[in-house]
Amino acid sequence: MREKFRQQLEEMYHQMVVMGGLCQQAIAVAVKTLEEEEDTAENLEAQVFALDGEIDDMEREIEGMCTKLLLRQQPVAKDLRRITAALKMVTDLERIGDQASDIAELARFIRKGSSQHSHLNQMATDVVKMISESVDAFIHLDIDRARQVIAYDDVVDQWFDKLKSELVTQIATNKEGSEELLDVFMVAKYLERIGDHATNLAEWVEYALTGVRSKDGRWIDPDTPQHGQDLT
Repeated sequence: MREKFRQQLEEMYHQMVVMGGLCQQAIAVAVKTLEEEEDTAENLEAQVFALDGEIDDMEREIEGMCTKLLLRQQPVAKDLRRITAALKMVTDLERIGDQASDIAELARFIRKGSSQHSHLNQMATDVVKMISESVDAFIHLDIDRARQVIAYDDVVDQWFDKLKSELVTQIATNKEGSEELLDVFMVAKYLERIGDHATNLAEWVEYALTGVRSKDGRWIDPDTPQHGQDLT
């Protein structure tokens, strides 16, 4: 029985790696649409939407695997925490796919070669790395790597603050281009939110290993609602 449980866990881990890879690919392709001309950009946008669909399918598949593990194997202690963490993580991964699609939709309204593209590309590179590191930390039960991801979210936030400051100045001096600049801001906001979801992934790794999550430098019980916490 134990050997079968271990094999099912390994299969779940493999599927999560695949799902994380799809999220990383969706982000990379979505940001690339910002640089391409209309025909190519439309093709890339379609690729992002297709990847988002695959991510949605994988969320349901992994949820089903976790449910079967819970019902058939009745895990306890650390095994129960790992399965619970996986259920939470796939929700964040699914939302990352949605936000990659949102970026692809906005890209059609943003002029090619915008001066903010380097910042957006750097943010995308950083959040892709955070997702990869979070999933790897879960698979390898590496709490140090998870905590590095949590700390790295500050870097993504700094990029977002820098870009926001630049856009505010440009909007004040370029009223005619303000709509496009707001679209650039929204792309940056989606990337910042992806960074938050990647941080959530890392926090669930902490929970899987310790039974608690860290947030803003404090250790908290994940089952206790926090003030101002979104419970939806």
